[in-house]
Amino acid sequence: MKLKLRLVQYLLMSLVGLATLASEVSVAQTHGTHEMIHTANMIPIEAMHNTKPLPISTLPSSPGQDAFGAIQEIITILESDPATNWSKVNINALREHLVDMDRLTTAASVAETKLKDGLKMVITGDKRTLQAIKTMVPAHALMINGVNGWVVVTTVNDQSTTLSVTSSQAQQIDHIRGLGFYGLMASGSHHQMHHLSLAKGNDVHSQ
Repeated sequence: MKLKLRLVQYLLMSLVGLATLASEVSVAQTHGTHEMIHTANMIPIEAMHNTKPLPISTLPSSPGQDAFGAIQEIITILESDPATNWSKVNINALREHLVDMDRLTTAASVAETKLKDGLKMVITGDKRTLQAIKTMVPAHALMINGVNGWVVVTTVNDQSTTLSVTSSQAQQIDHIRGLGFYGLMASGSHHQMHHLSLAKGNDVHSQ
């Protein structure tokens, strides 16, 4: 009888010990979870994913202004060419041309009239803009005359310049009208070489 009583007491003590141990383990696990969450919140995202942050360029790539960008590009080309004759280089001439381009694009007024075989355009503006018009329109007309079978004619007077572009092909007539003055002025890939030639000191507008 005494042996059974001791055995029951031993079993009860064991159960109490197990319950206490389980409680302590639960508390420890909960505490550990909180620690893990707290630690995770302090770890940068890059470290959690085992990746490095994207590199940030230390230098900007934009020159900040279109004319500066065009000049910078030309200078890079000239400096990379050992044959560049620096005694003839004329960056100011390139700058003046870029000013003309800006005036023509943003300040000129254009009246367009449809012709049966193309388009007639009368271009005018204030004194500085007229200067740009008279410099650029005739020069560009020479470059696109004959392209796609176009016939290009310019007439210059004191207050305006007239540009007529015509074709004998119906498809090209629609093409000309669709481009309009500004599209026609931007047509062709000679502009970049023109800029480089100006910077090298060649007076291309007088040729």
